[in-house]
Amino acid sequence: MTDLDDTSSSASSLRTDGDSWAITELVGATALGVAAARAAETAGPDPLIRDDFARTLVSSAGPAWAQLADPELAWLDGDEQGQRAHRLGIDYQAVRTHFFDQYFTDAVGDGIRQVVILAAGLDSRAYRLDWPTGTAVYEVDQPKVLEYKTGVLKAHGAMPTANRHTVPVDLRDDWPAALAAAGFDPTQPTAWLAEGLLPYLPSAAQDRLFEMFTALSAVGSRVAIEAFGMNSSSNTARWTRMRDRLGLDVNVEALTYHEPDRSDAAEWLAQHGWQVRVVSNRDEMARLGRAIPENLADDAVRSTLLQARLGGPSN
Repeated sequence: MTDLDDTSSSASSLRTDGDSWAITELVGATALGVAAARAAETAGPDPLIRDDFARTLVSSAGPAWAQLADPELAWLDGDEQGQRAHRLGIDYQAVRTHFFDQYFTDAVGDGIRQVVILAAGLDSRAYRLDWPTGTAVYEVDQPKVLEYKTGVLKAHGAMPTANRHTVPVDLRDDWPAALAAAGFDPTQPTAWLAEGLLPYLPSAAQDRLFEMFTALSAVGSRVAIEAFGMNSSSNTARWTRMRDRLGLDVNVEALTYHEPDRSDAAEWLAQHGWQVRVVSNRDEMARLGRAIPENLADDAVRSTLLQARLGGPSN
């Protein structure tokens, strides 16, 4: 199968053909940042979601990462604007996590028993959600990332609540073959998830990914996707604070692709047989009591949270 990567359209990117990473490197470090947000939300007052594994996964990467998971944001003492902006980032992660948690709850509630999490990172849903008996959860990601997560959780006695299958393969390689080798059954409906993934793929690779999971989807399959617009905030100030205060050099801007010809995910799916339902992250944040303050609008991510069903209504 043809390699999915094409870095020619992003000359300033840190990405290269065939690049790989451990959990504290490149794209792996962004997974730690996301998990730190889930840990901070979980430990805070009136949490919107619960991820009791996130703090363990983050802290195991080192003391600076552990500080990032602090719900009090003590590492930003003396920087009120920085604390407010970082709290907004935590709110965003909590809302998108809630959205996709509910997606899985609805999918298995309707009888789906096969789940694939693309670029799973430090996603702990195979451990923390209440899966019906017999549910298979396939986690696809870089080998070193999956090895880190599995090792840390095993060392702390965590047990998955589903039949968890790791699929250690780069999404630019022949991941459908690796998925099949892990036991995936394309004749059964599947609930797919692409959360926090698309910006790390060139536009051609994104479309190829869509083609691949569509080809592997039986009628009744579902997919949930987080899609970002070209004008989405890069949160450069947030990453700068992390570098200056904690020594964590996470350069998201240089790890992602920003081609103007990128397909609109909802339009692509609708044109290929999927029934699509979308909501803006801003509307969803407001609905869940985490509305974006007007004076922080420039610091806020702009994204679309999408659910779709193949061959029928999405809800």
